[in-house]
Amino acid sequence: MDKENGTTPAFELEPAARQIAGLLDGIDDGCLTDPTPCPDYAVRELLAHLVGLVTAFRDAGRKNLGPTTDTSPDTALPVLPDGWREALPPLLDELVAAWRDPAARQGMTRAGGVDLPGEVAAMVALNELVLHGWDLARSTGQKYEADEASLRVSLVMTTPSDDSPRPEGLFGPPVPVPADAPLVDRAVAMSGRRPDWQPDR
Repeated sequence: MDKENGTTPAFELEPAARQIAGLLDGIDDGCLTDPTPCPDYAVRELLAHLVGLVTAFRDAGRKNLGPTTDTSPDTALPVLPDGWREALPPLLDELVAAWRDPAARQGMTRAGGVDLPGEVAAMVALNELVLHGWDLARSTGQKYEADEASLRVSLVMTTPSDDSPRPEGLFGPPVPVPADAPLVDRAVAMSGRRPDWQPDR
């Protein structure tokens, strides 16, 4: 819910998915071991996490519940599959198509072993794309230009309120930024990331 007016911001997953797909050609194999803003992940694990979460939320949107939607992402360090460059773009397309179906946001679904309303699952999926897209861009020295609607959904997801406290352990402590900081910096900072993070190579 939008914490300012009590409504859910209108959003699509396509812009954030397209951002991630556009980053893949700029990732050299030599940087797969480079650090990312996610302390436990190098670029290789971040990409593997993206493959897993995109698959899980695609299936959550389709209400195709099973191993891909039942497994917590914290179960084990993700392993990057062979052929990830070719596999991830069509997976992103399938994710977008799944959540374009109005039925995806109706009723309940499951992702990461957690049952949640379809509309909430769509917001979680978008937030994951936004934050990990930023992680990937920052880790590989590329520009990240998220659309305003996606950033506002991400900010709603990460900003606590009396009605919607921050999920325990899901985000790090918010990083202070100026009130007039760019929207992307505010969204990133609210998730516990430093907007000025740079890889230490």
